[in-house]
Amino acid sequence: MKRLLPLLVLLLGAVYLASPFFRTPKSDFDLAGFGRIPVVANGRTKPLDSVARNTLLLLQGRQRLVTPEGASLTPNQWLLDVFFRPQLADTYKHFEIVHPGVLDVFGLAPEDGAGNKRFAYLQLVPKLEELDRQAGLAAGVEAPVRTAYQRAVLNLRDHVILYQQLKHSLVMPDGSDFLGDLLRLQDNLGASIEAVRNREAGKPADTQLATFAMEMGSKFLRMEQIGNLLVVPPASASAGSQWEKAGQTLLGTFQHRVVNVHTLTFAGLQHTWKNQQPEQFNTLLSKHRAEWERAHPAILKKTDTETRFNQASIFGRNTITLYVLAFLLAALSWLKWPEALQRSAYYLILLAWVATTAGIITRMWLEGRPPVTNLYSSALFVGWGSVGLCLILERIFRNGIGSVAAGLTGFCTLLIAHHLSLSGDTLEMMRAVLDSNFWLATHVVVITIGYAATYLAGFLAIIYVFRGVFTRSLDKATADSLGRMVYGIICFATLFSLVGTILGGIWADQSWGRFWGWDPKENGALIIVIWNAIVLHARWGGIARTRGIMAMAIFGNIVTSWSWFGTNMLGVGLHSYGFMDQAFVALVAFGASQLALIALAYLPKERWRSVTALK
Repeated sequence: MKRLLPLLVLLLGAVYLASPFFRTPKSDFDLAGFGRIPVVANGRTKPLDSVARNTLLLLQGRQRLVTPEGASLTPNQWLLDVFFRPQLADTYKHFEIVHPGVLDVFGLAPEDGAGNKRFAYLQLVPKLEELDRQAGLAAGVEAPVRTAYQRAVLNLRDHVILYQQLKHSLVMPDGSDFLGDLLRLQDNLGASIEAVRNREAGKPADTQLATFAMEMGSKFLRMEQIGNLLVVPPASASAGSQWEKAGQTLLGTFQHRVVNVHTLTFAGLQHTWKNQQPEQFNTLLSKHRAEWERAHPAILKKTDTETRFNQASIFGRNTITLYVLAFLLAALSWLKWPEALQRSAYYLILLAWVATTAGIITRMWLEGRPPVTNLYSSALFVGWGSVGLCLILERIFRNGIGSVAAGLTGFCTLLIAHHLSLSGDTLEMMRAVLDSNFWLATHVVVITIGYAATYLAGFLAIIYVFRGVFTRSLDKATADSLGRMVYGIICFATLFSLVGTILGGIWADQSWGRFWGWDPKENGALIIVIWNAIVLHARWGGIARTRGIMAMAIFGNIVTSWSWFGTNMLGVGLHSYGFMDQAFVALVAFGASQLALIALAYLPKERWRSVTALK
């Protein structure tokens, strides 16, 4: 049984990791086909599936939605209702409001919302003007000095605007028979245009047709002004025209004398979704897909891949669970069945790491960029690098320590990445200051590897402290192994941090005309190099022995976190493109936890349970 256990664990882990592909919602409508429709949003081409998922994360911090009747909706079902049944979508509670002052603006109490924090658009409508007024006042205050209330007001105002923009992106959300109106306009287009011209010139005109055409033009203009998605592509990949909003294309109807086929498809989808006609809905989608395959096969290839990538949720709950299980198995191996449990943990870590590698490569292909482009991808890469180093350590030492550290770092970095993903699209367009594939592939990747190695040294040191203070498992051999691991990893971290910092200076010289400007981010990178060098010199000079080196390695976690996140929170300097003041509490709590661990490391010798290993 002990021989088969690692293989059984690996098999079950692989099945569990692939399980999202088997969890498809039962529906007569081709929800997946709708989610694969390409659009342009925030400067990049993406499937509607990504629009739905990213918007729900932004509005409520999760992708799952429960209707007032208790039914569970997928992101695509929710987006279909937003587009085509907005009166129903307005009743869904997906606006997260937790600040008491913002709730007071709307006269709401926590118990009025789902989960005591999620509210429906209909609940907000009566006080939207007041929200806009409060947001206007808050916008006049500089971002670094805004209060929590002002930030919450601006955040909610932006979310409401985003929701309104989505509703106007494909069809007019006024409850009218938009398809019938477009078909009527198409059948009488020439006469309608002539009637409007005669009416404006004061000549006899068909009043009914003129009024109808002007009303439709007003609707198209409103869609063009409010809608935020570019949903009508150029006629072909070689065409010189650009993507357009549905409203913009419909306004061109009066000039081109024909209603665009894409806008007619969207109107048909609205009609069939609103009247719950799955067969007609699926037929329209199939024809729309065929047109896309004819005109833009390259775009479909990327958006289809992104849709499958979204469904796999490689960086989500399943991979996090694998890391947790591997951590537990490796920790249990120090008590019983060391060989079988350590190998089982190693296989799980390797499985999760391979999946993460595939996910990062997929992101690189979708973006056409190196692996690190924003804070979210840096969290993924730090975790990937740390876990990769842990796999090497476990392969060399075979004592479960590498697997424990891998499970811990993998779990923490994916958790950080999840919270960073709540800000919206993680495959966002590059900021101009970072728009260089060469330097992203050199400076950013190298210095991020330095982050990963410094964190890994700190987490290995945490394992040393916990095993020494709370267990009797830290024997001399284990303590020596941990000491060698931490030393080797800090040497590795010092090299990559130093080279990455120098490369960053060269990039800064090319971009801004100066190699070094004592910018907070630059100072943070330098501090990592200096601290790692201090740790090495303390070891070489005999200033600190094993326990002291471990305490210094733990402090390296604080130093790295400050460089990674803290400098961005200052909101100053040329590198503050990742500003996110909401992480301040988490950063302070993490720093306090590391100081507490350092205090544990310096407990009197007799308070350690593994006294014989102390140095």
